[in-house]
Amino acid sequence: MKKVLVTLSLITLLVACGSNEAEKGATQESATTAETAAPQGEAAQTTGTEPAVVDLSSNPDYQAGLALEAKSDCATCHKLDDKLVGPAFREIAAKYTEKDVDMLADKVINGGAGNWGQVPMTPHPQLSKDDAKTIVKYILLLKK
Repeated sequence: MKKVLVTLSLITLLVACGSNEAEKGATQESATTAETAAPQGEAAQTTGTEPAVVDLSSNPDYQAGLALEAKSDCATCHKLDDKLVGPAFREIAAKYTEKDVDMLADKVINGGAGNWGQVPMTPHPQLSKDDAKTIVKYILLLKK
């Protein structure tokens, strides 16, 4: 009987520890989403030690760009914070400004190489210029 109780206790403990890790992951993902989910310039209140969290969720450029990016194959080569095949979206946002939207939209549509190394960006001729500009505006909103 003691062995059964000890075994059940250990199983319960393992399950509880495992679910805590899942909650941590979900909490961290929510924090990352919250960072990228607010209009630029509207910072959340902070204690002064952590960076201001910006809520982009009501920004129409953010919403439209996020939706188009989700339907495209961008995530095959790009991630939010980490370099994959191509640069991270935040790296792109840090390098370019609103003045570069047309040039970047053309690169999305026509492809290119040289700005981030020799791996070429795949062309996306199926995208309209307006859709490509919307995706670029979304990426530029991701500045830290």
